[in-house]
Amino acid sequence: MLETRNLASYYGDFQALFGIDMYVDHNEVVALIGANGAGKTTAMRTITGLLPCENDMVLWNNKPIGKIRADQVAKLGIAMVPEWRQLFPSLSVEENLKIGAQSKRSGIWNLNKVYELFPILGQRRAQGSTTLSGGQQQMVAIGRALMANPDIILFDEISLGLAPIVINQIYDALPDIISNGLSAVIVEQDLNRALKIADRYYCLSEGKVTLSGSADTASRAEISQAYFGI
Repeated sequence: MLETRNLASYYGDFQALFGIDMYVDHNEVVALIGANGAGKTTAMRTITGLLPCENDMVLWNNKPIGKIRADQVAKLGIAMVPEWRQLFPSLSVEENLKIGAQSKRSGIWNLNKVYELFPILGQRRAQGSTTLSGGQQQMVAIGRALMANPDIILFDEISLGLAPIVINQIYDALPDIISNGLSAVIVEQDLNRALKIADRYYCLSEGKVTLSGSADTASRAEISQAYFGI
């Protein structure tokens, strides 16, 4: 479904990714783990067209998409929940959610289904999005991505800055999100949470894949070594 081949990415003259090879199959959850600065967010931003790369470095259903714009990537069926949510502060909860539907893809996700998944958003649909708590803002960001009815959703640092009880609520909702044939990539620093929900994992360190494998058979010792690049 989604594949990167020798993916390289730059911030100006600074190279942040070095030859990342990874793939995500249909109906699969892949965890992307690593310490701060490992390149996880850069990988997500490059895949979704927010950072440039060569055309054949990102493949979607075997077709190169590395050179297309971010809005075109979204229309293909690739959605992202960005780091720190990035909601539109001048818009209400419901208006933020509706922005996700601009790709006009058909599917099961609509306002009512998002409010069913996160009832608190239905109660606060008219409230300014950035006046919500951090956890509720994350729910809006997830709901906005789902409104695009994507085939795959990329969760960038899904638990970043959230209280443990809120993190539990978000992760409790994930099975319902991915139970309808949706594939996912989850960027997460919490190894236990990431490996519990994922089918496979890739560990990044200093912009390179240092380890990958099945989440079921993952060795914590090997992951710790790869995680910290030692």
